[in-house]
Amino acid sequence: MDIKVNVRETQGESYVVDLNGEIDVYTSPKVKDAIGDLIDKGHYNLVINLEKVRYIDSTGLGVLIGGLKRVREHGGTVNLVCTNPQIKKIFDITGLVKIFGIYDDEDAATKALV
Repeated sequence: MDIKVNVRETQGESYVVDLNGEIDVYTSPKVKDAIGDLIDKGHYNLVINLEKVRYIDSTGLGVLIGGLKRVREHGGTVNLVCTNPQIKKIFDITGLVKIFGIYDDEDAATKALV
């Protein structure tokens, strides 16, 4: 179990966090650190790309929710890119589809930040 995290800047002062692997109790600190670093540097509009995430547990969901809570304190938001039906189902079951913007591709998620 591992997670690869890649952070990159996109147009309009937003950042994309690409995640590849599994987000669980062992790997979520790495995701939390990446998101926290962006927020600490004053970047409050984030797209988190979950296209290559195979699994996410409650710890991973907590990290995403914590990030969203922190950016909202500064008027920002977090949009998710999610095409994996199993991951989407988790967001549906937990009701998180109501608090995150969930999109099928990065362009749509980035444009929705503005």
